[in-house]
Amino acid sequence: MRYLLPVIFILSISLPQAEILRVEIDGVIDPITSEFIGTSVEEAERVGAEFLLIRLSTPGGLGISMQEIVQTILNSEVPIVCYVAPKGAHAASAGFFILLAADVAVMAPGTNTGAAHPVFPFGMEDKVMIEKVKNDALASLGSIVKQRERNYELAEKGLLESASFTAQEALDGGLIDLIANDEADLLEQLEGMEITRFTGERQVIQIQGQAVRAIEKTFRQKILSEIANPNFALILGVFGLAGLYLEFTHPGMIVPGVVGGICLLLALLGFSLLPISFIGVLLILLALGLFIAEVKVQGFGILGLGGIVAMILGILLLVESPYPQLRIGLGTALAVAIPVAVLVIFLLRLVIRSHLRRVTTGEAGLIGEIGLTKTEVGPEGGTVFVCSEIWRAVSDVTIPAGSRVRIVKAKNLDVRVEPVERSDRI
Repeated sequence: MRYLLPVIFILSISLPQAEILRVEIDGVIDPITSEFIGTSVEEAERVGAEFLLIRLSTPGGLGISMQEIVQTILNSEVPIVCYVAPKGAHAASAGFFILLAADVAVMAPGTNTGAAHPVFPFGMEDKVMIEKVKNDALASLGSIVKQRERNYELAEKGLLESASFTAQEALDGGLIDLIANDEADLLEQLEGMEITRFTGERQVIQIQGQAVRAIEKTFRQKILSEIANPNFALILGVFGLAGLYLEFTHPGMIVPGVVGGICLLLALLGFSLLPISFIGVLLILLALGLFIAEVKVQGFGILGLGGIVAMILGILLLVESPYPQLRIGLGTALAVAIPVAVLVIFLLRLVIRSHLRRVTTGEAGLIGEIGLTKTEVGPEGGTVFVCSEIWRAVSDVTIPAGSRVRIVKAKNLDVRVEPVERSDRI
């Protein structure tokens, strides 16, 4: 018996301990949020967690990301408890769907949920498409709340009438299961609670002796969350283009090219996570065209001003979302558009002037210069003194020595000259 005790002790230590996993969602529902919840559910399934707790506070977000999260919750092998917290938080729009899809829906006092009517970017006027999206959302919501045995009529008001509910209204109306003051209160109320999974299977939640472990976003997800911010992605894109421009105009600097390339790629990755508006892209391209036209045709500032306006509007419309958190702010648009406009116009002027300026070095620099014949110059040749140097010269006509001539062509060490009208003998 005494030999069995150490073995039992070792086995008891090595047995995996059940635990509760917790994730924090605070902000817009986007593809990174969807991925984060997906990986968290996978981790909960891997360790056999008692349940996954999602602390939720969101104004809403992208419909496709919301659908992915709902699908993940409904297919999870472990129960999902969604807790709208802390006090003052809300689960609006997409958050309303996520809350109702959870096995256990909980709200803290002072929170609210609802306002789930589909919203569209400004300019969206296709009534047929709006009706189709609304009906699809209604059908999706209906299938969720009926299976979860929640109040369909009240949920329907939250979608069709954009009704919003306090925690107490949601509890009294049968939309949620509990109201909890804090996480400790929530865990206490969950102890021994019997829930019905989406599959119909019944399960009793056991809290005693289980630790709560927080799951953090991976480094990759944190980086993607930052660059998915449209304001940050725009700034990265501007820095990237500036870096590449410096590298192209000053080859060999290396650092601007490397940094610019990385910034531009990160910006493109960030924009790929956002709903980009084709109209916004066209306005930005129009702005660049107006900047070029301002320099080429001397628009007296009118074309340049039009370009600035087009760029500001293009930046503001670049991300096609009804949520302010997913759009580029006016301050960022002004801070980017005006300096970019001034810089582009200034650099274009310099480039055009440099191309129009007559070359003053090398053989091309001799064209048009006035020189003096040292010997007689004709089809057979001769010499001229030009730019403090003596050059071999030829001419279609014979030009006496000491005559003023103009260089019309230069090749290798020979020049072709013509007499200057009313040339004087020296």
